[in-house]
Amino acid sequence: MQKYYLAVDIGASSGRHILGSAQDGKIVLEEIYRFENGMVKKNGNLCWELDRLFVEIKNGLKRCKELGKIPASMGIDTWGVDYVLLDSNDQILGNTVGYRDKRTEGMDSLVYDIISEDDLYQRTGIQKQIFNTIYQLMSVKTKNPEHMAAAKSLLMIPDYFNFLLTGNKLQEYTNATTGQLVSPITKDWDYELIEMLGYNKDMFCKMSTPKTVVGNFSDAIKAEVGFDCEVVLPATHDTGSAVLSIPANDDDYLYISSGTWSLMGIERMEADCSLDSKNANFANEGGFDYRFRYLKNIMGLWMIQSVRHELNDAYSFAQLCDMAIAAGDFKSRVDVNADCFLAPENMTEAIKQYCKITNQDVPNTIGEIAACIYNSLAMSYANTVEEIEKISNRTFNRIHIVGGGSNAGYLNELTAKYTKKDVYAGPTEATAIGNILAQMIKANEFKTIEEARQCVFDSFPITKYEF
Repeated sequence: MQKYYLAVDIGASSGRHILGSAQDGKIVLEEIYRFENGMVKKNGNLCWELDRLFVEIKNGLKRCKELGKIPASMGIDTWGVDYVLLDSNDQILGNTVGYRDKRTEGMDSLVYDIISEDDLYQRTGIQKQIFNTIYQLMSVKTKNPEHMAAAKSLLMIPDYFNFLLTGNKLQEYTNATTGQLVSPITKDWDYELIEMLGYNKDMFCKMSTPKTVVGNFSDAIKAEVGFDCEVVLPATHDTGSAVLSIPANDDDYLYISSGTWSLMGIERMEADCSLDSKNANFANEGGFDYRFRYLKNIMGLWMIQSVRHELNDAYSFAQLCDMAIAAGDFKSRVDVNADCFLAPENMTEAIKQYCKITNQDVPNTIGEIAACIYNSLAMSYANTVEEIEKISNRTFNRIHIVGGGSNAGYLNELTAKYTKKDVYAGPTEATAIGNILAQMIKANEFKTIEEARQCVFDSFPITKYEF
């Protein structure tokens, strides 16, 4: 009888249920359910619809039952930094505000009144992003102190969904590290820092690592979906799962986990919390088996996705690439990591305004806008390569691009051109694969990470782009 593992992979714009199984020495994937995601305005805040998302999670489980493909285990991964606060009755306190909301504006200065930016980095090793959990909680403490006081549990988003499935509260390590409140030394919450900031330390749940069993479905969930299942922690931060799926076992490469965000970096065994690393704005995020994902958050495909939506999705991404190629001699570039591109009212106008302010030619056509985005993104990749190689005092031979963005052939070509490194693109479903790998390693289908990654290499197509 075929043994299945279920990855529930929820990104900022959509979620999928993907079944994985081992067949003839290879991993075989089957997407069985897909649903939309996105933030909505609620009482002036940009919020996630967590109730609806949980209904979609259960709908995908029901689809497993309909297909007669009951998973031996399942794991959930999502984006990082966002969380819920639960009261004594396990009800959510306040709105389920998302990371693109503006409530964290100015919260960094309140944090730095308590601990300097340099000292904070040396304690946590995490790249400053104004939406990090540390700044979100400062907003709660400042604007809704009653929620902070009443909170009995803080759960990151995937851990909240696991709680709804099983009734058990565990905090997965890789996702927790993204919030800038975890020590890279102890691999646990930095409770001293938490107390310094005046946060309710009792709400922080026990830290657990990938491969940990959360529990089985509660009786109510079993009755609703029609079967029982073991819930296992993957690297619940989507990038943590994506990096696990990189089809390489040497250390002579950089990676880009490419999607709405581009996470570019290397894997290392110890964190670099030096001021040189901090000034270059790199993060030491937790990885599988306590490896560190030494990386930089880059705006990624969010910009082109936003422009496409502003055009009412009238063009495919392939068509936008073709238009960019036709406008390839357009020279204006933007800093893709500038705050003005995080959540603008109109991305197209934000790009035009940036070019105008920086005395560059303003893009007028769709092709010029797309060319500006793709070339600026590749240029950012090249700058990041230089920074990583300088800080690590190493030269890397190639770049592995995994995730949905690995399908962006034009961007991959530009990446090879700008970085002057060969690019290997694939697998596309990197996050779901990494999620499934963690479950399979827990089930002893693979004995080591190296064995699992070799199987990824053998199972999925990889496309090479030479510089």
